[in-house]
Amino acid sequence: MNAPSRLTAAFAGAVQSPAGASQRYCYQPIDESEQRSVDLAEECALAVAYNGLSQAVMMISPADLEDFVVGFSLANGFVDSLDDIYDIRLHGCGNARRAEVDIASRAFWRLKQQRRQLPGNSSCGLCGVEALEQALPRLPALAPSALPPSHWLQDLRQRIGEFQPLGRDCGAVHAALFMDANGEIRLGREDIGRHNALDKLIGAMARGHQAAAGGLAIVTSRCSLELVHKVQRAGIPTLVSLSSPTGLAAQWAQRHNLNLIHLPHHSPPRIYSPALSTAEAR
Repeated sequence: MNAPSRLTAAFAGAVQSPAGASQRYCYQPIDESEQRSVDLAEECALAVAYNGLSQAVMMISPADLEDFVVGFSLANGFVDSLDDIYDIRLHGCGNARRAEVDIASRAFWRLKQQRRQLPGNSSCGLCGVEALEQALPRLPALAPSALPPSHWLQDLRQRIGEFQPLGRDCGAVHAALFMDANGEIRLGREDIGRHNALDKLIGAMARGHQAAAGGLAIVTSRCSLELVHKVQRAGIPTLVSLSSPTGLAAQWAQRHNLNLIHLPHHSPPRIYSPALSTAEAR
């Protein structure tokens, strides 16, 4: 059974803040008597259930929710492809939303098996051997891919601005973007959560049938291992981060053939993966 056509989205970059993603609020400067107003980024709680089984509640920017559900499902390995998602129904409004997702039986069986392996969680994260295996999954290495040409990265911080309308108007959000195999920035998604922004991007790519081959993902947030996993599952060969990666993220990228590049504010791009050999380093 194929995914309904309504899960397919028009592939276009956002240039205006999504409706409902921000609201106007009044504030008073500490040394002034008159009030002023400013746009603040909104957030809501989104409960996600698969075939009636509750899976997660996420704090999320209330825009591009179908992109998020698709990307969240793909990037966490709950489904293998868009074809495994039969329907998405969004309910609620304001600060409480719900997504009911119908997925293929084989994907639902695998999801239930994963849930049975999780002994629980605590305030500091997952605990137990099985939970650690979920945090450090066995993922196939990507096929080696050439690094992007250096001119693709020139003035990148400035060029991505048009794909960050919410960040421009409100701040307080992260962005994830996709550059295609021709070096063109094709899509951007924003969210209060860095994982959510990347999930939305991956979902939008799947719904827009955008090929990942030869392209690169760009994230404005801290680059930790979870983001590497998401990009790897999406089959995107290169990840560019505007913030430094963690050591574990760099090690994982090197072992799994993911090109990992940090783009500092005032320094040339730093390539962490593929790793230089000892001879090259000299």
